[in-house]
Amino acid sequence: MSQNSSGKDDQASGSKKPISLPISRVRLIMKSSPDVSSINQDALFLTTKATELFVQHLALSSFNNGSGKETNTLSYSDLANTAQETETFHFLTDILPKKILAQDYLNSLEQMQEEEGADY
Repeated sequence: MSQNSSGKDDQASGSKKPISLPISRVRLIMKSSPDVSSINQDALFLTTKATELFVQHLALSSFNNGSGKETNTLSYSDLANTAQETETFHFLTDILPKKILAQDYLNSLEQMQEEEGADY
């Protein structure tokens, strides 16, 4: 009976993958919040693992929906398009905006200023 239970333990520990994000960085980010005074080690580990899984899901979704399948690459524009087009990732649109040329941005900024001036 002890052999069966130890075999299950080996399988369970073998299926666990170590986290690849640095826990110290996650702790630093969590402590940057004024609402956090102390961080439980279990909560830190789970937050780190959840973040890793989220980033992995975002990368896989972006790769599958992106244009890099032929070249086996993932680009910023793939991430930005996924954030824009997928409702699950829509909250990332401010963090991952689509790239525009500086000249296009300056033109739109001038246009906004002209519209504000015309309102008065």
